[in-house]
Amino acid sequence: MKILAIDYGDSRTGLAYCDKFESIAAPLETIFEKSPEKCLKKILEKASELGSELIVVGCPVNMDGTKGPRARLCEELAGRIERESGIKTVLWDERVTTVQAIGILNETNVRGKKRKAVVDTVAATLILESYLEYRKKHGE
Repeated sequence: MKILAIDYGDSRTGLAYCDKFESIAAPLETIFEKSPEKCLKKILEKASELGSELIVVGCPVNMDGTKGPRARLCEELAGRIERESGIKTVLWDERVTTVQAIGILNETNVRGKKRKAVVDTVAATLILESYLEYRKKHGE
């Protein structure tokens, strides 16, 4: 199944994808957009372009399991994506993906502006890897 993953942010939104074989999550791009409407439009265009059959939106649940304002924004985005595209959209717990992404970029010595440009795409890739692993384990 072709899956698009999203790490939604206020000004940067990372995208990752996998092909129909679900063998590997790959970084796609970062959308640099502060307007939620314009960001949604770009996400929908990319999903259509890729022929996405499922969309996974990272949802930053607090460490105690509660949901804050950012999680609610992600829930709203996921709902709008599904309504406007007709593509099944799921939320996926992404509590520590940005921290993991920064760790990966530190290990590879990616710093400054370059890091800012890719950290959200790396986070989206980690969200998708986690989701794919879940699907494999649970036979979905």
